[in-house]
Amino acid sequence: MDILNRKTTLLVILALLLLRTASGFAETADAVPALDTGDTAWMIVATALVMFMTPVGLALFYGGMSRSKNVLNTFGLSMVSYALGSVLWVVLGYSLAFGPDIGGVLGSLSHFFLGGIRVDSLSGTIPTSVFVMFQMTFAAITVALISGSIVERMKFSAWVVFAALWLVFVYSPVCHWVWGGGWIGKLGALDFAGGTVVHINAGVSGLVLALMLGKRKAYRKETIFPASIVLTASGAAMLLFGWFGFNAGSALASNGLAGSAFLVTNTSACMGALTWMSAEWWLSKKPTLLGLASGLVAGLVGITPAAGFVDLIGSFVIGAGSGVVGYMGAALLKPKLGYDDSLDVFGVHGLCGMWGAVATGIFANPAVNEAGKGLLYGNPKQVLVQLLGVVATIVYAAVATLILASLTKVLTGGLRVSDEEELMGLDRSSHGERAFVLQ
Repeated sequence: MDILNRKTTLLVILALLLLRTASGFAETADAVPALDTGDTAWMIVATALVMFMTPVGLALFYGGMSRSKNVLNTFGLSMVSYALGSVLWVVLGYSLAFGPDIGGVLGSLSHFFLGGIRVDSLSGTIPTSVFVMFQMTFAAITVALISGSIVERMKFSAWVVFAALWLVFVYSPVCHWVWGGGWIGKLGALDFAGGTVVHINAGVSGLVLALMLGKRKAYRKETIFPASIVLTASGAAMLLFGWFGFNAGSALASNGLAGSAFLVTNTSACMGALTWMSAEWWLSKKPTLLGLASGLVAGLVGITPAAGFVDLIGSFVIGAGSGVVGYMGAALLKPKLGYDDSLDVFGVHGLCGMWGAVATGIFANPAVNEAGKGLLYGNPKQVLVQLLGVVATIVYAAVATLILASLTKVLTGGLRVSDEEELMGLDRSSHGERAFVLQ
């Protein structure tokens, strides 16, 4: 009987040991990242939404604001930016931005031509190939945004060279600083979807490039009529549509954070539109469709760095502030200082990007995302960190753009078209085409 009891006890102990071992294996298996088909499906959709923004939404938004003789050229700047961004990103940009960190400044070349990335490689719960594509769409639209500062007067060849250089030497390093394991990210700066990486970077670079090119011949000498406000408003609506992929997709998963980012993105955009319209209505006595469209984009820009960190109340304030900041930059600051930022890239993207980055440090709510805690929730230091990231991006983008534009000028024999070509319009002089054939 004693022998039987001992055998029974040993069997029970052995069974418990086996269960514990199996449980340990299960926990280990759970700790290994695994492909999530729901997350993957959402990120493919989000990537397509952001892709739609550059050769369609932004091209329409910018093209409609250009004069009719420059509409095709403006479209072309956006489309060639997307093509350049797509190719340079997979060849070099992704590795510089997301390769193993080198001193907090740049990624290594270990992923040159996407080396080391296999079909089954994962970034979190999604294929690395999908992550590469998602980030590629950000690179492409960022350089395309700059083109709005220089439409109607920059040589197409000079733009192609400058855009290629800028993607490699400005966008990729700043992207690494913030998202790729670089020094700004290590400081704890919050940028959910691109306040510094995309909007401040593009806005400041656009301003520097516009100043180097000089004003259009007709600027402040005659009325410059947009070709089609309908095209611009349509483009703004398409940008809003694509921006849901931009911001909600930056959660990199199909989860509650993506849903929250979706909600606050729409709210901020609409608050920006209403605020810009109200300011314009009050000061100029007429609410314009162009003002509504511009305010919508301003609200989108402002919420971009904050989308994954703020609650609904924060989005109301950020959106309203973006409408005011954008309107002041485009309608008050630019005329006062006299620079010719053709389509208000600095006023809308640069200034609203700065506002959004700082506002993230104020309104970041740990109940939304535990990774972010702002001033209103007991962390005043976050505002200082955000300011440091903003200033660093401004300085680097300005200096690097000045150098790259100067190099481009040498390589292409000048940045600007001739007076005769500008008068004729860049559609005909640069491309031999016309946007509209009116009988």
